[in-house]
Amino acid sequence: MTHESLLNRDWEYLVKRLGGAAFLERSARETGAFRQARAIKNAVDLLRLLLAYCLGDHGLRLTAAWATSMGLVNISAPALLYRLRQSGDWLSFLIDQMLCAAAPKASRGRLIRIIDGTSVPKAGKKAKKQSNLWRVHSAFDLPGERFSYFELTDEQEGETFDRIPVVKGEIRLGDRAYCSLTVLPVY
Repeated sequence: MTHESLLNRDWEYLVKRLGGAAFLERSARETGAFRQARAIKNAVDLLRLLLAYCLGDHGLRLTAAWATSMGLVNISAPALLYRLRQSGDWLSFLIDQMLCAAAPKASRGRLIRIIDGTSVPKAGKKAKKQSNLWRVHSAFDLPGERFSYFELTDEQEGETFDRIPVVKGEIRLGDRAYCSLTVLPVY
């Protein structure tokens, strides 16, 4: 996305696809990204400004200058940085909404978790000579895009689906290390 593309009719289509101006306004206020209209008049203008910075190839100063030159908002680079810092949860929420809308029907309303593990060498000369390892077991929740579980074990503990607590109705994904037969409790 370029600065120029934020000026045309594609912008109106994007706003509509994200739920419309009223939805953007409400969600921005609920997440704390937009509290009251001052220099930035509404959440749609805030989103345009944020995307111009995040998706463009310009820094804070040039993005602020671009916004002023097109009549969107007269904002300084530090003020733009402040708005960016306040908008993380809102942008995450909007991405979450888009991912949920695109999810296959079988997963709607169900938690999808990616289960995986990795090995990390233990510190120290003796541990390195003996090739001792730590194993980090984790669960990554979609579409929230956040890790919900970590466990650290030694190399004696393998990767199994039942290591991570079960959430009712979830869908679990794992790589071939999880091919051993595992029976998860049914709730």
